[in-house]
Amino acid sequence: MAMRLISVLACVAAATASHPPPYGHPAPHYGGYQQHYCDPTAAPACAANSSLTYCLEDAEYPAYEIKAAISQDHLFAKKYADIGTQSADDLVDGLSAEQESAFDYGYYTGSSKGDSPYDVTHWAGPAGYICPSDVAYAQPRRAQNVAGEWRVIVNDVHYYTQTARLETCLHPDAACRALAPCYKSKCTQKYIYHRMLSYDPCDPYKGLFIDIYRLPAACSCHVPAL
Repeated sequence: MAMRLISVLACVAAATASHPPPYGHPAPHYGGYQQHYCDPTAAPACAANSSLTYCLEDAEYPAYEIKAAISQDHLFAKKYADIGTQSADDLVDGLSAEQESAFDYGYYTGSSKGDSPYDVTHWAGPAGYICPSDVAYAQPRRAQNVAGEWRVIVNDVHYYTQTARLETCLHPDAACRALAPCYKSKCTQKYIYHRMLSYDPCDPYKGLFIDIYRLPAACSCHVPAL
């Protein structure tokens, strides 16, 4: 009888050792401790294969985390401000939103760039800016701040948006349209600093804060001193 009891106890002990109870603590790991490092300067997936310092679309946008941060921030209403219906009607003198959106530079080749000849597209074409550009009234999802670190921008969450007018030169350094070669003009990209409500995916305990971003604002014609 005693031998049978010892045998049963040995079987139970073996089973318990090989299959620890689910409610017990996990077995200790004696290997090297590996801590995950988040590099804030590393470009996110939305910026892969792009030279831009911002993303207008982001498949990995952390909407749940942003909503939680908004609900936990008692000063959010004092930090947030935006005019979501921006257009040329409000921001460009003498032009309507309809006129600006109709600008078409598909004909322009930018062949006047550098030492290449001035072809007909330099002198002719429909209405538009003297320096062809792409204009977007956009709501960036992520951007690289002035310190070179990527942040998540609070946008399109709980109906909160942050809108910026982005204007990017289509042919940077090309001669300005319709100006004679003797002027030696060129189209120059201009930037502006934007302050936006942001979230650090590498340090979520910061909550929401204002950060500064350098974004494209205009494509201007520059004529050097003659």
